[in-house]
Amino acid sequence: MYIAMNRFRIVPGADADFERLWTSRDTYLKDVPGFVEFHLLKGPAKEDHVLYSSHTIWANREAFEDWTRSDAFRAAHHNAGGETRQLYLGHPEFEGFEVIQTVK
Repeated sequence: MYIAMNRFRIVPGADADFERLWTSRDTYLKDVPGFVEFHLLKGPAKEDHVLYSSHTIWANREAFEDWTRSDAFRAAHHNAGGETRQLYLGHPEFEGFEVIQTVK
């Protein structure tokens, strides 16, 4: 398995708009080969931002990388950086992880 995460620092007070943006958009993930699961996570609120993370589980790294080169990826991100830019403090910070151990 492979886990792809993006951390987002959101302007204080813009968290409801950020959540609405993410929960109402089509991710185009459900039909992508190798996609397992997606989570939008809300972290702690700091003085200067609210932390969020997108957390996507893939069958393997290759499936994730294939998605990043796909039409589904382009469709899911076609509005990125547009009129919603004022919600974000900087660019998302990507982190990718190979799963070493899973306990269920």
